[in-house]
Formats: sequence, C-alpha cells, structure tokens
Amino acid sequence: MYILDKENSIANHFIAELREIDIQKDRYRFRRNLERLAEILAYEISKSLYYQQKEIQTPLETTSISLMHDFPVIISVLRAGLPFHQGFLNVFDHSDSGFIGAFRKHINSDEFEIEMGYEALPPVNGRFVVLADPMLATGRSMVKAVHHIRKNGSPEKIIIASAIGTPEGIQYIDDHLDGNYEIYLGSLDRELNEKSYILPGLGDAGDLSFGPKNTH
Repeated sequence: MYILDKENSIANHFIAELREIDIQKDRYRFRRNLERLAEILAYEISKSLYYQQKEIQTPLETTSISLMHDFPVIISVLRAGLPFHQGFLNVFDHSDSGFIGAFRKHINSDEFEIEMGYEALPPVNGRFVVLADPMLATGRSMVKAVHHIRKNGSPEKIIIASAIGTPEGIQYIDDHLDGNYEIYLGSLDRELNEKSYILPGLGDAGDLSFGPKNTH
C-alpha cells in the first residue's frame, strides 16, 4: 500500500484544502483539488507499470528512452469519481476509460447495502486497471466494483486509488479480494464512525463536487 502524505510534498496542500470546511465550499476548487491529487497519484502509479525502450528522432539525432508499454485502463466510481477520474486521465492521456455507478441504499438510519447501477467498461484482459474512487470508507463498493470488472475479463493487476481511506476499508478489501491488486491513497484516516463516515474525513465528496443529491 502506498500513502501519499507519508512524505512531505505539495500533495499535502491539496489534501488540506479538500478537508478545510471553508475552502471546500468553493465547488470548483474542491473538484480541482481532487483532480490535482489524482494527477500526483497517477505519477506515483506510473512507476509500477511496464516500460520498454523506444528510439526517438530529435531534430539532431536519434536517442533512446524508456516508455510505458501500455497505458492503464481507468475505471471510476460515479459520481464523486468524475473529477478524480479527470486527474488520472490528464496524466494517462491515452488510457481507455470506464465507469461504474455505485451508491449506498439505506435499509435504516444505520444500515445500508451497496447497489451497483450504471456500468460501461472497456476491455480489461491482461491489462493494468486503475479503479478510482475518492473515498475508500467501508471498502464494500470497491470490492463490488472489482468483481464487476473481473466479470468482464482478467486484468493483470487492479490498482485501487483513493484520496482518503480507512483502516476498516483496507481490511475489508484484504479480507474479500484475492488476486493481484495494490492500493494507493492520498491519506489514511483514523476510523469510520457508527454511520460509516470517515473520521476526520472531508464530508461527502459527491455533494461537495456537484451539490446535494435528492435522497427521496
């Protein structure tokens, strides 16, 4: 598991602004900070991909450089994943994209199930897949998303990427996923509360990005 804020970098400023209650009221700035954080995570993820040497012709001579063998597939969980997705796409600009709709369907005030809705996935067989969702809370939506992806093919590796994660979510993924996967986080938070919200967290990333949703 890779955690971005374990080291000092400009990424800490983006994470701080995502959390800060007064700054996050600016929806554009919130979306942009999710996008910028994803760009940094994409850079870190790029170090783990396959590369091959390629000859490049400059105006003066030929030189050799190591380039990615193939761009990863980027699959994001709607709706909070949209600005996060754009950040990955800014870096992996030749990547195929996919989208999965997932939401909490509440049984009562304290219990909920993860419902999967919309799904549009590109070919994933033998490829590296970045599964992007800003918030890794319980881990249940990530596990369901991975199962949906694997029904469409057999990726070589799935890289789970989130801005904020929890120990409970990480443990749930470890307990319920097998195969080749890695986890990249902006920050690992302390815990989930009784309603499965992340503490200290940052609130609802979807609402902060796009406005409150009608829950009826």
